[in-house]
Amino acid sequence: MANSNRRWLLRSRPEGKLKVDDFALDEQPFEEPELQDGEVLVRTGMFSCAPTMRNWMNDPSRSYRASVGLGEPVIGVAGGYVEKSRHPRFPVGSKVTGVLGWEDYRLLAPDRDPHPVLAVPDDVSLEDAMGVLGANAMTAYFGLLRVGDPKPGETVVVSAAAGSTGSVAAQIARIKGCRVIGIAGGAAKCARLTEELRLDAAIDYKKEDVSERLRELCPNGIDLFFDNVGGDILQAVMDNIAVFGRVVVCGQIAAYDSADTAPGPRDMMKVVYWRVRIEGFVLGDFAKDADMARADLKRWRDEGQLVYRTDVRSGFEALPRTFLDLFSGNNDGALLVRSN
Repeated sequence: MANSNRRWLLRSRPEGKLKVDDFALDEQPFEEPELQDGEVLVRTGMFSCAPTMRNWMNDPSRSYRASVGLGEPVIGVAGGYVEKSRHPRFPVGSKVTGVLGWEDYRLLAPDRDPHPVLAVPDDVSLEDAMGVLGANAMTAYFGLLRVGDPKPGETVVVSAAAGSTGSVAAQIARIKGCRVIGIAGGAAKCARLTEELRLDAAIDYKKEDVSERLRELCPNGIDLFFDNVGGDILQAVMDNIAVFGRVVVCGQIAAYDSADTAPGPRDMMKVVYWRVRIEGFVLGDFAKDADMARADLKRWRDEGQLVYRTDVRSGFEALPRTFLDLFSGNNDGALLVRSN
C-alpha cells in the first residue's frame, strides 16, 4: 500500500465554462485507517468522466444531487480494488464501483453510502464494469425501460445520442422495436448513429434546424424523448411531441456550464392538452436491480445488438484536462481514465 494519497481538489467554483485552474493537485502522507464494521478501504484504479459531475461542482444551492466542498476531492463514478475490508460482501481483492473521490484511496461504508456501491463480478473487467456494464449504461437502461416504457413501433428521439448514455438508450429503443432518431453534433457522430448503431435517422444539431428536421422525420409526433441535454433541443422536441408523449429527463448538459438554472418547456399548457408526461430519475432508484441490467446489457453486447465505445486514457495527473474534453467533444465514447 502506498505511503501517500494523491487527490484532485476543487479549488474554485466554476464560473461559466470549467477550467483546469478550478482544480488543484494535492498529495498527503497516507496512514492506513482502522476500519469499523461495514467499512472497506478502496484503492481507486479507474475514473469515469461524466457531464453530470460538472453540476456537482456548483454551489450547494445549485447542485441538487451533491456538491463538492471547496478544497475537497472532486467526486464521480470510479472503480477500484478492496485493500482492507470489514464488510462480508466486499472481500479483500474484490472490485467495486461507486461514487468515489478523485484520489488514490477512499474509505467507504457501502450500506450507509448515499450512492450505490456495487460489487463487480470476478469475470468482469473494471473497464467493462465502468463502460458497457457501468453506471452510464445502466442509467440508459433503467431510464428508457422503467421510466420511458417504450412500445414496439413508437418513435423515440434521443439527444446526445453519440454519448455513453445516449448511445445505449438509443440502441435499447431499437432493440425493443422502436423507430429511433438520434441527435448529435457533427457529421462523423451522426454517421456513426445510423451506420454503427443502426438508428433510423440522425440529426446534426450543429448544422440543421432540429425542430424542422423533427417535423419532417416525425409527422405523427414523438412518442418518447430521452433527454440528456435540455435547452433548445428539449424545446424542439416539445414543438413536435405526440399526444400522450413521454419525456425522460436524464441530464441537462446545455445548462451545466451556465450560471442560470435549466429552463423547461416554454408552453406548459401544451403539456396539459397533449397529456405529456415529463419525469426525471436517478440511477440509485433502481440499484437493487443492477445485476439484471448488467445481464441484459452483457447479453445484448455479446449478441452484437449493442455497440459500446470506451475512450480509455491514462494518468491521474491528467484527470482535469481529460474531463474538460467532454465539453469540447474531444472524446470517442465513454471517457475513462486509468489512475496509473
